[in-house]
Order: sequence, then C-alpha cells, then structure tokens
Amino acid sequence: MQVKSRHHLRADEIDDLETEIESRTGVELDGDTYEMVELGDEPFDVVLVDGDPDVVRFDAGPDADAEAFLTVQGANRHGPSAGVVTVDAGAISFVSDGADVMRPGIVEADDDVAEGDLVTIAEETHGKVLAIGRALVDGEEMPGDAGKVVDSIHHVGDDLFEFAV
Repeated sequence: MQVKSRHHLRADEIDDLETEIESRTGVELDGDTYEMVELGDEPFDVVLVDGDPDVVRFDAGPDADAEAFLTVQGANRHGPSAGVVTVDAGAISFVSDGADVMRPGIVEADDDVAEGDLVTIAEETHGKVLAIGRALVDGEEMPGDAGKVVDSIHHVGDDLFEFAV
C-alpha cells in the first residue's frame, strides 16, 4: 500500500468520526491522537487512533462521503456492541479467508442491522472479530438455511489487516 499523505485530524473531524463510529458500532473511541493516513492505491484510508489502525474510511463513491468503521483490529481492541453478526465454528476458516457470509453459518445477528450497513463478523466461542462486511439483507433476515447475506470487504490477514506505518 502506498501512503499518499498523513495528517492529524482537526477537533471537529475527530468529533464527527467518534460520533459515526459510536452510532455504527456502539464503541466510544477515546483516543488522544487521531491521524489520517490517505492511501493512493486503495479504496479506503486508515485512521490511526493513538498509533493503532483502529478505523478505516471506505470510499463510498464520487457522490457520497466516505464511511468510517472499525478495522478488524479496532473491533477486537474495542469490542463493538452494535452491528455484529455472529458465525458458528464451521464458518470461521471461510470468513477468516475472506469468504462472504452465508445464512447457515450465522447463529445471531443484530436486529438493528439494515441492508447496506457495514457489520462486524465475529465467531461465537470467543467473540473475536474475523471480518468486516456489508449486509445484503436486514439483520432479522440473516439466520436461515441458504443464501449469501454479508459481502466480506476486510478480513483477518488481508492487506488492511497487515497495514503498518
């Protein structure tokens, strides 16, 4: 990944970021420093919170603002309470390798998740976050017998997970 620029966020940008993360994940970020790392060759940028790559800003296209969300590391560090989809042990290896999430692997999904929302995908035994994805259906429709319900967009071991400055 090629770093295009790095700069500290202004107080108003930090407030907006903290509000967005809390509304999407239930996590109250409380960092001392927030640094935006803009990448020239990726559809996302990274926000370092006290030096840790805890937040990602996904490019939402030319007519929309970027969407801030926790990275896999950030979600494991802060423990989201909203927007969580939980998968069973049989889905762990697939989701960890970047596979989309299928209904049969889901044991629980936040009912407040709406189609199109970003979600964290956690395993049921220890609650570890394996991936970040985009919901293809509402949360209450996720458990079931067949069909893809979450597109994986960031997972353990991908370039964003391995990101280091």
